Amino acid sequence: MDRNSVIGFVLLGALLVAYLTISNRQESAAKLEKIRKDSIAQANLPKTAPVDTVAQAAGVAVDSARLAGEYGTFAAAAGGNEQTTILENNVVKIIFTNKGGDAQSVQLKNFKTFDGGPLMLQEGSLNRLALQLPAAGHTLNTADLYFTPAYTEVNGAKTLTYHLPTSNPEQYLEYIYTLQPNSYLVDFTVRAVGLENVLVPGTNALTMQWNAQAGKQEQDMQNERTNNQVHYQTEAGKHDFFTLSRTSHEQLSNPLQWVSFKQQFFNVALIAKDKHNFNSADFNTQVPESGNIVGISYATLQLPYDRSHDFRFPMEIYYGPNHYKTLKSYNIGLENIIPLGSGIFFWVKYVNKWVIIPVFNFLSGFIHNYGVIIILLTIFIRLLISPFTYQSYVSQAKMKVLKPELDELRAKYADDQQAFGVEQMKLFKSAGVSPLGGCLPALLQLPILVAMYNFFPSSIELRQQSFLWAKDLSTYDSILNFSFNIPFYGNHVSLFTLLMTATSLILAFYNRGMADQSNPVMKYMPFVFPIMLLGIFNKLAAALTFYYFLSNTISIILQWVLQNLVIDHAKIHAQIQENKKKPTTKSKWAERLEEMQKRQQEAQRGKK
Repeated sequence: MDRNSVIGFVLLGALLVAYLTISNRQESAAKLEKIRKDSIAQANLPKTAPVDTVAQAAGVAVDSARLAGEYGTFAAAAGGNEQTTILENNVVKIIFTNKGGDAQSVQLKNFKTFDGGPLMLQEGSLNRLALQLPAAGHTLNTADLYFTPAYTEVNGAKTLTYHLPTSNPEQYLEYIYTLQPNSYLVDFTVRAVGLENVLVPGTNALTMQWNAQAGKQEQDMQNERTNNQVHYQTEAGKHDFFTLSRTSHEQLSNPLQWVSFKQQFFNVALIAKDKHNFNSADFNTQVPESGNIVGISYATLQLPYDRSHDFRFPMEIYYGPNHYKTLKSYNIGLENIIPLGSGIFFWVKYVNKWVIIPVFNFLSGFIHNYGVIIILLTIFIRLLISPFTYQSYVSQAKMKVLKPELDELRAKYADDQQAFGVEQMKLFKSAGVSPLGGCLPALLQLPILVAMYNFFPSSIELRQQSFLWAKDLSTYDSILNFSFNIPFYGNHVSLFTLLMTATSLILAFYNRGMADQSNPVMKYMPFVFPIMLLGIFNKLAAALTFYYFLSNTISIILQWVLQNLVIDHAKIHAQIQENKKKPTTKSKWAERLEEMQKRQQEAQRGKK
């Protein structure tokens, strides 16, 4: 065996050891993460009824001494019979339970799931909102205690008060819920009377555990999970968020004004009121391997506790749709959970807020067919950018007139691209043509295109609204489903996406003369690009692909009309010839550019 073989075997062995080491570390880290998530999930599972309650049901005497030792002054609330109370108005129905004193289920009455079922924004035993009380020598969880309910109704406002007693009538905890007519907001106040003498001395914060399980509501589970996020706003008004499928743990030490568990079109938000804030928050999330559960969030919030005799922490709970106008009306920045523009295109959210949404809302005020609204919105946008569009077509016409001369220069300087560049710029300068004349208007249209890309998939108004063959404009319009998945395409065929792609190819064919035919990349890219985007747009909202298809169709019609009936190519050619006769003045930048190019040419000749 020669030296090279020995070195090769040694390197292979080293790579194998390194691979095994990294794999073991990753496996250990995955196991630790699983243990952490399982422990969190287990800690947040509701406890079964205390042994003494079960024993009492069987006719066995309750061990009062043991209950007092375990629950202290709250021993009387350790057992009981579960009872439910309903708070309901015309938009929401909330079923509360006296065990834990929180919402057992929440139904949005004006919405349905994708398959026509009732839309349950919250349902199941994992969902809970509870305080952890440091008392009786250990921490008690109010989710395991039984409250006493009291219901009142005044002027349409429905109030449910849950009373958690202690052995001293002057010491108790209360949860107070109030639901106003026609409102998605529930006023929620935590009231602690006399507990400064019950809780562990030095307690300056109450820990609130908020668990939420998001169930499947839409047709596309993958898209739902992409939009399953935790949003929050700090005391300073800074909004941020993270996605459950990408982040399993997040800890925030700054005071928070509100926290929202967001789904694609709905959210549950906990909002601190009256200049109060949550001290801090710790989030743990899970995305189960389930076809019915989108994600699970566990939030641990710290409520500032000043140990006053009659302590109150006022909040609001929002159970409702991600409707921009509704969320904005609360004036707390909650509308920022709707993705109207982020990342490098964060600025397009202002295009949506100041232009698209106002026009969309105006049209929807008297038109109820959202397909027609999209058509009118598209026409409005095209009228808005029509000056730029016209200038773009005029520039294309000028470039078309100059194309024969450009082809001559390209053939003459085929082996010297730098010389061709110099002569090309001279031709443009003498003809009074800007090579960017067709590109700049297209760039100015980019904010509109990106704004629409964000607006349509986020608009709850389009949810379950049909148009033509599309049953739901908020998701893809499938005309054919496969029993298998095609890589980079999907398991269905979106007709609007096919029409959008076809019209994009027609536009590319129509403008093929504007591309450099000698450059294969520039020659074929206008045709390849729409095909590349086919797989991406195939799973996007039908409203979006319909808009792009319609916009492409309008562009094709406008190009034909302007190029054949409006723009006079002979007149443009004559004007260009007149411009060539005029003396041209070079800018200092152009002089420096030409001088630099001449030096490069002389240097190349010297090398030869």
